[in-house]
Amino acid sequence: MKKIAIALAALCLAAPLWAGGETAANPDAKVYFVNLQDGDIVSSPVKVVFGLAGMGVAPAGTEKENTGHHHLLIDRPPLGEGEDGVDELSYGLPADDHHVHFGGGQTETDLDLAPGKHTLQLVMGDMSHVPHADPVISKVITITVSE
Repeated sequence: MKKIAIALAALCLAAPLWAGGETAANPDAKVYFVNLQDGDIVSSPVKVVFGLAGMGVAPAGTEKENTGHHHLLIDRPPLGEGEDGVDELSYGLPADDHHVHFGGGQTETDLDLAPGKHTLQLVMGDMSHVPHADPVISKVITITVSE
């Protein structure tokens, strides 16, 4: 019984690491890369097309149910992991070279990436750039930019 209580307590403590903000999202929503797959070899600039099913895209600041806008994580640990993991889930995604915001409602971009391996992950953010209560995230993919 004591082992079960310890396991439940550990699970409860870990749960907030994967909880997002307060905005609900369609539980069936999916975000994905339309034109890239894990392991692709590409040249720079890299065209990245964002796909979304089960939700709509709206610019940052738009308060409308089941909408959000895209964020692209580049060369960093998956959402919720890494030094800023808890903050980015609870308080919003930073805007820097590793967290690119598409607050205008954009659904694609061209990236200038140096030759070599790069990781990419899509994350939907609510009107305030905070991941939804149940974060809508893509799988992390690794692409290689040829020289």
